[in-house]
Amino acid sequence: MLKDITIGQYFPGTSIIHKLDPRVKIVIVAMFIASLFFVTSFWPYILVVAFIGTIISVAKLPLKFIIKGLKPLMFIILITFAINLFLTKGEVLFEIGPLTITKEGLRQSVFMALRLVFLITGTSLLTLTTSPIALTDGIERLLSPFKKIGLPAHELAMMMTIALRFIPTLLEETDKIMKAQMARGADFESGNILSRARNLVPLLVPLFINAFRRADELATAMEARCYRGGEGRTRLNELKFRSRDYVVLFSMVVFFGFIISTRYLVI
Repeated sequence: MLKDITIGQYFPGTSIIHKLDPRVKIVIVAMFIASLFFVTSFWPYILVVAFIGTIISVAKLPLKFIIKGLKPLMFIILITFAINLFLTKGEVLFEIGPLTITKEGLRQSVFMALRLVFLITGTSLLTLTTSPIALTDGIERLLSPFKKIGLPAHELAMMMTIALRFIPTLLEETDKIMKAQMARGADFESGNILSRARNLVPLLVPLFINAFRRADELATAMEARCYRGGEGRTRLNELKFRSRDYVVLFSMVVFFGFIISTRYLVI
């Protein structure tokens, strides 16, 4: 299960999606997230599916890799589905003991589950097609106007990227610790949810120790390379908008603008 988590991982490639300016990709993801919350009917989801499918196809990302990233969050999706299914009032379709399934609840549960799937898939495409260094530079450049009010743009971007980058590393460490303890007789799979949660407690101490050790090693490595924050730093590859970036950004503004407008269209 832990190996199925793809958040924070980068899938190298040479497609036009990989070569886009990271600032453009971050803005597109922000517009994508915002547009999903404006959708109130199912048919705009056809456009969302077409958008995600196009990105996956152009970036040449394995579809199995994308689907694998949904597995660890399937429990949250199912809980959201069940809450909307049984707690939404309306025209009753079925009655299962004290629980009732309504027409409106069925529609709302499917609608919200699809929204979660699209949010997870769409946002994961950002890290899959953008290297950590490019993502850091993109976030820093987008936050740079706020330096005038004292916001540490570089440090904030660095922390966000390091945290995102260390998710796969910590998951790998957790998997190693679990296997080592299972070899010594630990049981993480039997029992109910509460007992499984209690069995995970012994993982926390070695996991935190490894996390602090890696953080200390990273800080030592950065100091050894004379890292002193963003002031006066130069970059090997400076971010520059190219014609393709403007074309893609304009196209996406129109596309997501249309999706947002569907909230107010009567079709």
